[in-house]
Amino acid sequence: MAITSANQLELLQTAEAVAREKMIDPDLVIVAMEESLARAAKSRYGSELDIRVSIDRKTGRATFTRVRTVVEEIENHFIEMTLRDARAYKADAEIGDEIIDEVPPVEMGRIAAQSAKQVILQKVREAERDRQYEEFKDRAGTIINGVVKREEYGNVIVDIGRGEAVLRRNEKIGRESYRPNERIRCYIKDVRREARGPQVFLSRTAPEFMAELFKMEVPEIYDGIIEIKAVARDPGSRAKIAVISFDNSIDPVGACVGMRGSRVQAVVNELQGEKIDIIPWNEDAPTFLVNALQPAEVTKVVLDEDAGKIEVVVPDEQLSLAIGRRGQNVRLASQLTGLDIDILTEEEESARRQAEFAERTKLFMDTLDLDEFFAQLLVSEGFTSLEEVAYVEQEELLGIDGVDEATADELQARARDYIEEQNRKALESAKALGVEQSLIDFEGLTPQMLEALVQDGVKTLEDFATCADWELAGGWTTVNGERVKDEGVLEKFDVSLEEAQNMVMSARLALGWVTEEDLASDQEDAGEEEE
Repeated sequence: MAITSANQLELLQTAEAVAREKMIDPDLVIVAMEESLARAAKSRYGSELDIRVSIDRKTGRATFTRVRTVVEEIENHFIEMTLRDARAYKADAEIGDEIIDEVPPVEMGRIAAQSAKQVILQKVREAERDRQYEEFKDRAGTIINGVVKREEYGNVIVDIGRGEAVLRRNEKIGRESYRPNERIRCYIKDVRREARGPQVFLSRTAPEFMAELFKMEVPEIYDGIIEIKAVARDPGSRAKIAVISFDNSIDPVGACVGMRGSRVQAVVNELQGEKIDIIPWNEDAPTFLVNALQPAEVTKVVLDEDAGKIEVVVPDEQLSLAIGRRGQNVRLASQLTGLDIDILTEEEESARRQAEFAERTKLFMDTLDLDEFFAQLLVSEGFTSLEEVAYVEQEELLGIDGVDEATADELQARARDYIEEQNRKALESAKALGVEQSLIDFEGLTPQMLEALVQDGVKTLEDFATCADWELAGGWTTVNGERVKDEGVLEKFDVSLEEAQNMVMSARLALGWVTEEDLASDQEDAGEEEE
């Protein structure tokens, strides 16, 4: 193909046609043509040369030029020339200028024409992907309607109007099948730049898909009167959605269900019959959990906020209902509340309470030299440790039937003697293991705590100051989606994360590692984060 006056206008017409078909800027197509012609010219004149092509946007005339840079000392004579030679072309040439010579247009052979075509197609594809990214990047998090084009390796390619999107195998609802030209509704999960292939990634299993469907079906959610607080799904099988109303006159559950279930049924039909439990949200975690475990009845809830765990007691006959088929009900409730849930039957909880009762009874019998009846009496009144007996206000002991002042004095004296003896032994053990006086003198650590610390290798105040709060108080880490317990050195002494943090910061302050101003600044930052 030779670039002659006969086909100059054809270039512009071709660029216009391609741009219109692909919905991109015609100038991008012309730039691609310029690059492809330059590549063909290099194959004719030599790949070492800097050959450039410029196509006139009005006439379609292609100008072929060779470009050389003016330098002091030539390293590559194909693209460089000396100042002396340059001034033969341009009298006022300076170092760094470019000398441009026009060269004859090239005749494009079959191979060169094929290469040019590939360059143009590649540029057009890149421009198309850029255009698609710009169009859809702000639509992530919304629902889109598309048409199924084909299926590739389990992934469904969807025509979304001005481009293609992919519905991956793991984002499809299990039992759904898709036929070409079938209309499909999906959630735009992600839009990102990819070197090749679709850039718009769809989902039908995302919890947000269900939330968006309800927003479309329930005007109150769209208007912000009702808010979806949490969604948990087992795609294609069952889901739970928590809602709250900001208008006392509107029932959030009723609004989402609709007249004779019309609104929720529309969502269920779109999700291939996925059963949906609509639950009223409550900021009180135990109350919310009781709602989330519906249809099972709950008799008792015990929340451990530090551990992010919650214990639920249900009647024996309700256990299978609370757990659900293959653990589905309790799993969805856990996802919805963000808490690990332990379910016990009333019988199991009763057995555990009895075991704790027996353990505490034995503690008081062994340490205070009491008979079983009196020890059981103390446990029944709510005493759980020797420290409580030793340091409680005497009036609380006198409130127990059969305990007079002399008995109360004797009980507290025995408890204190035992604690002091244990403290003495623990301190001796800590000293024998090498604890330093700086740590012994540090306020807030009991001898038993010192013994536990030194057994863990913490022997000095400097060692203690380098500890993290979770290393002392314990905590929870999420590993592969499961919460794993981190045992704390002082956890058995009921030291909270906040107490551990305060002790560590006090140690750093005593050592001069931080100042009072640093502590005040950290507290202000923490307060702002909470707000």
